[in-house]
Amino acid sequence: MYKIIHNKITAIGLSVLLLAGTGCSKIKDFGNTNVNPSGVTKPNLAALLTNVESQLGGYAASTRGGLYCQYYSETQYTETSLYATTPLEFTANYSGPLMDLQNIINRNSDPATAAENTAYGANKNQIAVARILKAFQFWTITDRWGAIPYSEALQLNVPKYDNQEFVYKDLIKELTEAVAQFDDNGDPVKGDIIYGGSNAKWKKLANSLRMLMALRLSKVYPAAGDYSATQFAAAVAEPSGYITVNDDNFALVYPGGPFKNPWYNLFDGRKDYAESKTMTDLLTGLGDSRISAFGANVNGFPYGLVRADATTVSEPWPLILDSAHRVQASPVVIVGASTVLLSYAEAIERGWIPGLTTVEAEAAYNDGIAQSFAQWGLTLPGSYLSGNANYSAGVGVAAIGQNSFGSIPASSSATTTSKLQRIQLQKYIALYPDGTQGWCEWRRTGVPAIKPTTYSTNSSGQIPRRYTYGTTEYSLNAAGVAQGVATLSGGDTQDSRVWWDN
Repeated sequence: MYKIIHNKITAIGLSVLLLAGTGCSKIKDFGNTNVNPSGVTKPNLAALLTNVESQLGGYAASTRGGLYCQYYSETQYTETSLYATTPLEFTANYSGPLMDLQNIINRNSDPATAAENTAYGANKNQIAVARILKAFQFWTITDRWGAIPYSEALQLNVPKYDNQEFVYKDLIKELTEAVAQFDDNGDPVKGDIIYGGSNAKWKKLANSLRMLMALRLSKVYPAAGDYSATQFAAAVAEPSGYITVNDDNFALVYPGGPFKNPWYNLFDGRKDYAESKTMTDLLTGLGDSRISAFGANVNGFPYGLVRADATTVSEPWPLILDSAHRVQASPVVIVGASTVLLSYAEAIERGWIPGLTTVEAEAAYNDGIAQSFAQWGLTLPGSYLSGNANYSAGVGVAAIGQNSFGSIPASSSATTTSKLQRIQLQKYIALYPDGTQGWCEWRRTGVPAIKPTTYSTNSSGQIPRRYTYGTTEYSLNAAGVAQGVATLSGGDTQDSRVWWDN
């Protein structure tokens, strides 16, 4: 995939040539001296799939994105909350889970190996699941960095960088084709620890991801009849359906032991993060009982403090999630019914779904909120939808996050003056504590109207809009990075906006 791989192959080739000129006439003279009789020569594709899925919880537990969108605060080491510029690497995503998925696709596509791999499920089903998971992972990468290695990635070469528009449209194509590729008469995939090989649920996930990706492009394609609207409507119309109930959530259930919930791991002996006052103020102002699940109490930690101030804040303040939702075996929801339904409500309200009106949008809004409460084991209070969260007239919350340290300006608010803003605010809440998706949605909508800390250390003083490329990329793929940077109007900085954020 990267130049280092190419160099290793070249080095191997040179060593072979050197051996040819020594006393051994042929490589075969070594016999099987270097062959490990216990070594695995053919990958177990079910094990590869399990390995990929076991890592997915980390995508929904990004502390950096959660700090940027003010879901939570740093309690002592506050550099990220102050927007310190840190080049970040994506290489491990490619060399790890994405390469595993590509191997599943390759070995089920190659006539020489396809037949032997039916032991792990029908070839088409394995390929379709791998394509969906690849699309999800590439989605999270491009949303954080912008242009990325894509069309030439996962090959033995130094890949070019593709612009984000190309990546997005190809991901949506991949999801569309994956749904059509499933073989419902064939054996289900083995090693699937999320959906147990259910083709029906994988199809719903693919259609849901297609909906979420299409809506993410609402800034560049806002109008009914534009690319986003037509793709969203097509995904909704797919006969296989989309996620509407929590039983179909794309969620990872941890068994405990060596495989623990990432939030449990984060707080195993440490307390470096807490639910932010921005979040607790918002929930309190809405009379939202999800506050009991999101943290242990309502005393949110002030956001964006310098270390000297942060270390003086007295407990009790809430860690991220209450203790019952971050035990070793707690599940992590990666794509939930609540966010899909709220996205559906927004698409209807935008006029993207022919024949549907604000009446259907309100029904999807109410259902999405109810599914979010249920996801946390709570019942939607009877008065919630008639108060500040009311679809037609809810005013939201006037002030959030203000504190005695002065880190959050008084203009930071969650006021809602339109139905679109009410939907977007509820989606921001429903995504908690998924920092990556929460930050992406805030960048797309500007809801809630959070403001940067007054103690920011970056030159612009603004909340970062993207990650900067890592030093590994600059050293191993400078030409590719240059292609990626050329797509950014402000260069490789945190303030430059990815394509869909302009």
